[in-house]
Amino acid sequence: MMFTTKMKYLTAVVLDKDVEAVTKELLADGVLHFVNIAEVSSGLKNKVQSVTPQISLTRIAELKKRIESFLNMIGILPEKEKALDITQLTPVDLEQSEKELDKLSESVQGIRDRQKNIQQEILKLEDIKRQIELFGDIRSSLKERSHFSFLNVQTGIIPENRFEDFNTEFKTLPSVVLNFHTESEQSSILLITMKRDDNRVNALLLKYGWVDAEIDQEMDGIKENVVSDLDNKLKIYNKEQQDLHDESFSVIKEKGDTLQRLWANLRMNELYYKIQSYFSKTSRTVIFSGWVPAGKADSLEKGIDKATKGLCYMEWSNPEKLEREEKTKVKVPVQLKNPKFLAPFQMLVKNYAIPEYGTIDPTPFVAVAYLIMFGLMFGDAGHGLVLLCIGFLGMFFDKKASGNIFNLFKLISYCGVSAICAGVLFGSYFGMEWFPPLWFDYHAVVLGHVPGDSIIHDIYGILQITLYFGIGVIFAGLILNWINLVRQKRWLRLFLDKTGLLGAWVYGGGIYIGYYFMTQNGKLPDDTTLLLLAFIPMLLFLLKPVLSFFTKKTDNHHARFTIFTLIDFFMEWIVELLEVFGGYLANTLSFMRVAGLGIAHTSLMVAFFKIADMTNSPIFAPMVLIFGNILVIALEGLSAGIQSLRLNYYEFFSKYFSGTGEAYTPVSLSTSQD
Repeated sequence: MMFTTKMKYLTAVVLDKDVEAVTKELLADGVLHFVNIAEVSSGLKNKVQSVTPQISLTRIAELKKRIESFLNMIGILPEKEKALDITQLTPVDLEQSEKELDKLSESVQGIRDRQKNIQQEILKLEDIKRQIELFGDIRSSLKERSHFSFLNVQTGIIPENRFEDFNTEFKTLPSVVLNFHTESEQSSILLITMKRDDNRVNALLLKYGWVDAEIDQEMDGIKENVVSDLDNKLKIYNKEQQDLHDESFSVIKEKGDTLQRLWANLRMNELYYKIQSYFSKTSRTVIFSGWVPAGKADSLEKGIDKATKGLCYMEWSNPEKLEREEKTKVKVPVQLKNPKFLAPFQMLVKNYAIPEYGTIDPTPFVAVAYLIMFGLMFGDAGHGLVLLCIGFLGMFFDKKASGNIFNLFKLISYCGVSAICAGVLFGSYFGMEWFPPLWFDYHAVVLGHVPGDSIIHDIYGILQITLYFGIGVIFAGLILNWINLVRQKRWLRLFLDKTGLLGAWVYGGGIYIGYYFMTQNGKLPDDTTLLLLAFIPMLLFLLKPVLSFFTKKTDNHHARFTIFTLIDFFMEWIVELLEVFGGYLANTLSFMRVAGLGIAHTSLMVAFFKIADMTNSPIFAPMVLIFGNILVIALEGLSAGIQSLRLNYYEFFSKYFSGTGEAYTPVSLSTSQD
């Protein structure tokens, strides 16, 4: 767990006839990080040909997306609903699959077109209703039609025997048709239509023998009838919309199992042919290569041997052997393997970069440093309990997921535990001291009311704690870097680099000189001490560019030495010293933000308690405290989380982390979609 997983490189040769069985075996095992063999073995570049997949991976990906869009409409996530089973892999007919999906699309699109038309009618009727409700009297609107910006309101008569057909025709338009009464075989009509439909309306009026007539003496209370008629029509249209939605749901639901099986087969075929895209071939054989975690090499070898019935050749190499053979640096994929409870911190590491192969996996160290930093900045047991509950609730409602969101909620719960522990040490519970502190009273220190027996007496004591903590973190990073350099046999950097032993010598000497200066009233240590702790290591830094020059070879010869080389030595030395002194000072002082945020957290709570006291109200005082606690949890919790991350990334990682690695991504049935 302390180092990245050890990898082994496999080169395998199988017969043409065994390609299908081997591909299925590789997919079922799902442990091989494929590499094009020509990229690693330069001697094979001109001896083998790449294998072109027999099917278009792009077309498969497009078909999968179409299926996913259908399944999402009925609330199904295909990759979660059904585990992929390699025994169910069958050849896929892309043409037939496209035809089936096109047929389903046509059915769904037909329903959607009807829904679109109905929705347009609903919007028009709602516009009519909105315009009608703006005015109190439709009678006056008949006389002054300018009241309505887009409606025509008119009254008239038509033959009684033509009313039913008239009403049916106008149902195809957004309109209101009210029949007041029938007299002398004539029906008195109130008609409300939209001005945009005037051409069609006028044609219908002419068709049915419409005659304008004033019937306003009968229109008392007609507005309510108009609105009621509109509501009834809207209700009918909305019911049709829901019916169409249910119909489209049923159409897709009926095909749900078929779609899931098709998606699963497409996905397996996609992975199947993706594996074969890494294959190279000769006249009768197929060659492939890749990286495997050392612990899984034996099981993979047995699987390939079984698939080929022993008719295969396999060669295993470690990275060092490959580099000796190829005389170049080999890119080895990196697998971080940590317990599940460290998954949130592994997520933080990966978000920054992938560590170099063979180096220390920073995940467990990040976990410890991050939680201590967060606790020092957010030390309140009550607030921590709230974060713990938020984290648990988030994990509960997202328990089916295992991605970054779930890990984020898990991280929040861990931060809550850290804050609870720190709150108990500082005696802070929602800004109040319910129990005596186990370490020191943070609130009393900030307010200046420290008891005489307190370990910390003022804010400077808090700053001192964070500085000591920062020094410890930086030295821990340096030690981890030394371990990495020893494993990589980078001796020059180990001894003469700013993050090597010489850098630690300067940093430790600087800490001692600074401490002596502060405790001895501005005096510096004696000359011998300064010589040993500062001047000698400063001069030794000059060895780094000199040794680098004479040990570095260009085209198998030492670089040419000129007067400009001496100038380069001097400039590189000056820059290195500036980086050492400026960098270490900035890194150390940066940890003062831990104290700053902790003090700000306490000060905010004190401020809200003062405001609550000033209200002098049994109602508003609790409200102020509740609001204050919510605000502090939100703002300070976010700030503490971000600053803890920043200190890890820029102060801790910069001492040992080399983020040049490539993530280990085997092709397997459980591989997340590309």
